[in-house]
Amino acid sequence: MIVPAAGIAGPENTRALVPGDLISEAQAQPDKIFRVIVQGDPRNGRSDDVANVTRNEGGNPKRLFNSLVGASVELSGKDLAKLARHPHISAITRDERLSLVGNGDWDVQVPKDGEMWRDSINARSLWGSMLSPSPQAPAIAIVDTGIDATKVDDFGTRVVARANFSSLEPNALGDPSGHGTMVAGVAAGNADLAPGVARNARLVDVRVASSKGEALTSDIVAAVDWILANKSTYNIRVANFSLVGSTAVSFRFDPLDKAVEKLWLNGVVVVAAAGNNGDPSKPVGIGAPANDPFVITVGALDQAQTSSVSDDSRALWSAYGPTADGFMKPDVSAPGRYMVMPVPMNAALPHEKANRVVKPGYMWMSGTSFSAPAVAGAAAQILARNPGFTADQVKGALMLKARYLASANPGSGVGEIDAGSSASVSSPPNPNEHLYQFVANGTFDAEAWVSHVTASANWTQSNWTSANWTSANWVSANWVSSNWTASNWTASNWTVGTDAE
Repeated sequence: MIVPAAGIAGPENTRALVPGDLISEAQAQPDKIFRVIVQGDPRNGRSDDVANVTRNEGGNPKRLFNSLVGASVELSGKDLAKLARHPHISAITRDERLSLVGNGDWDVQVPKDGEMWRDSINARSLWGSMLSPSPQAPAIAIVDTGIDATKVDDFGTRVVARANFSSLEPNALGDPSGHGTMVAGVAAGNADLAPGVARNARLVDVRVASSKGEALTSDIVAAVDWILANKSTYNIRVANFSLVGSTAVSFRFDPLDKAVEKLWLNGVVVVAAAGNNGDPSKPVGIGAPANDPFVITVGALDQAQTSSVSDDSRALWSAYGPTADGFMKPDVSAPGRYMVMPVPMNAALPHEKANRVVKPGYMWMSGTSFSAPAVAGAAAQILARNPGFTADQVKGALMLKARYLASANPGSGVGEIDAGSSASVSSPPNPNEHLYQFVANGTFDAEAWVSHVTASANWTQSNWTSANWTSANWVSANWVSSNWTASNWTASNWTVGTDAE
């Protein structure tokens, strides 16, 4: 049984881990209806058990999950407080209605010329060196606001499946936001104006957010369940999450972290944006799923509108720092400023930022949302050439061949991806090697990991990786209780990543 820590909810109030603000609100408003995600025993429990327990305690289970032992539930504050004391419930979190992280207009200056894709992000310096024609790349799942499959110049007929998990807009079609189409364009677009990284990869449209960029946490977890169930049918080997939590949380209890870990441990490379809440001078908290040690977390680089790698630097708004559990993030970085991408002209973003439309059907945006799919495309290219690679090997190849940039650190991980060089690695190291001693039956045992860390005060990130990376920043985490204890855990707010300038 997980033992609650100070700052979550004291043992006098709850046996499950519940954010302090949630349990306080439930106790203060016993008749209010709360939407939450309830988790059971991750080692021995079943989601059916969670549903039965919540139903017996007065709750209304709405959706059961397969990627974690849990369910989304509606229940009163009185019943929530009672459920939190149940011996078979391990955690309760809000199933919040989430929104985009503002407009992100930290720097609204217009690029110095109109040749933004070629002259500012220099795509081919990263992925143009890939062998051409490339072997058939596997499918990439874009977990976002949808993909406009009518843009045949960009995607042809390569959008092979779509599923809509947005509870807020269950009947919407295409991509009314524009964000998901842009993300898909970076990963696998095929237009010469805005070439993607894996130009022959199939795409799977997994919609979780509304036209306003709003989503429920349970919708994202349900999308992960669908990918797990359909990964073999569509050969999904990569999943891109250009969404990130707004608060630092522990991956030990967070439901989205548990879900993406299940994807990773079942052979799907998970790529997550680091977030656009970075500080120019100091680290910040990292939200889910970017905080998870298994996944590939991606930061954004400013290429200074030149083709030289030497002047690339971390975009000032690109988030970096130790997670609540002490892992340094991001793992790698990719261009994320002045990215030109395909967009449906009837979507929200071209109307909101009309001055960024460079020609009908294409506009520029910035953010880690658009750095992440560059890495997702690179992962697909690596798998095209090495279909037997595990997710860990793909991560190892990308990290091993990343270009270390002193000018971009701290905050860019081990460096800027080099997709072509990474695809040539035949025997990559496993960056997650020593985490696997805590994996049993396809599930990461967070409590076994905590026990090990507690007993090994000097256990650092350099102990659990099988390679010596070029960036000392990446292995600088100190495993002290203030870094990983549950007392630092707070309620998460997941948002679809958005424009950063």
